[in-house]
Amino acid sequence: MAKKPVTSRSGRFFKLAGMTASVAGQYAGQRARRLFGTENDEGAQSESYTRMAGQIADTLGELKGAVMKVGQIASQTQDFLPIEFSEALEKLQKEAPPMPFEVIVAQVESELGKPVPELFEYLQETPYAAASIGQVHRARLHDGTDVIVKVQYPGVDESCDSDLKQLRLALKLGGLLKMPKETVDQLFGEIRVRLKEELDYENEARNLKMFREFHANDPWVIIPAVIDSHSTRRVLTLELVEGDHVSQVTPARYDQDTINLIGHRIFTTMADQLFRFQCIHGDPHAGNFAYRPDGSVIMYDFGCVKKLKPEIVEAYRKVLVAALDEDYQALDHHLIDLGARVENQPAVDEAYYAMWRDILIVPFDQDEPYDFAESELHKHVAAKTSTVFKYLDYFKPPVESIFIDRMIAGHYWMLKRLGVQAAFRSELEKYLKAAE
Repeated sequence: MAKKPVTSRSGRFFKLAGMTASVAGQYAGQRARRLFGTENDEGAQSESYTRMAGQIADTLGELKGAVMKVGQIASQTQDFLPIEFSEALEKLQKEAPPMPFEVIVAQVESELGKPVPELFEYLQETPYAAASIGQVHRARLHDGTDVIVKVQYPGVDESCDSDLKQLRLALKLGGLLKMPKETVDQLFGEIRVRLKEELDYENEARNLKMFREFHANDPWVIIPAVIDSHSTRRVLTLELVEGDHVSQVTPARYDQDTINLIGHRIFTTMADQLFRFQCIHGDPHAGNFAYRPDGSVIMYDFGCVKKLKPEIVEAYRKVLVAALDEDYQALDHHLIDLGARVENQPAVDEAYYAMWRDILIVPFDQDEPYDFAESELHKHVAAKTSTVFKYLDYFKPPVESIFIDRMIAGHYWMLKRLGVQAAFRSELEKYLKAAE
């Protein structure tokens, strides 16, 4: 029997408070065992982290909303939490059990002010997709237009602030936030702003229209149109635009040339948004993109959009130029401008920058096509994460550009899953020079 969804603020608070108390107790016990010498190996610590992470991930998945979305962000921002947590929270990207249909119907009728039969020819009971703050149902308007209806879960927006405070407390008491308070304040502040935007479907409707206009001359980029008559702050109705999920992009329907073309279009779209539009689609995971055998790329879900400050885009551009040129003195300076490097610390050893440059630059450092399907770049990154501890006081999560990093990481995984073979060096250089 399915659990009854927790939608009240008090219910959510007590559920999160229980999780916090449990995590804090486990961490205190772990510290005591280490203090008295009964537990000092990394394996035991990792096992303890895994246990806590599983509990947090299960609770966040059940509650959905702001805390689940933070979990998703944390899973993509691997310097935010220990690796055990990133791995446990990754399942929140894939697993979002649906809300009961009667809850969805009540929310639609409350928001749109009419019974569902008056609004739609039909509203399909089985969800088209379920996500962290809402779920999507297929429907048809009375004029015959096929649409999808995105419905926000009840209680999610009202409990956003208290959810975030409680989650932050759980992570703090679990000994998991290994960064200065000022950085944590900035990070959670940025996440809160993005969440508030994402919880406002009227804001998402504006974003959709804005990105449709920006990509108006890119016929290969398809973004659904908004049905204003059936949309409010908590219900968003869009034209149905279907394509193949990345798992359906198989050799039977997509030859390698088409896959490579899609890869170039994904790169162009990402670079255009970053360098020209200075506004990016901030939630680039497999569920938010679809493809067609003619090489079209379909983009969904514009709730998480980050407008970038021109000076941040410029600092990011200079970081990339310095890295490509192996000018590590300039790289150090531009990372400070970007907010990623602590200014009052001495210069970082150039060999450290060279090590990371040699790992991350590989897809852009050759004229021959790079085979993303065979890429082990993420493994090379993981193998070097221990070196970060040497310079822990030198760097901080770059709050202003954290969504750029998230976008690039998300696109890497899409290119890998698609099996793209492409050389991006000359394309990247065009964008880096265009801004000069």
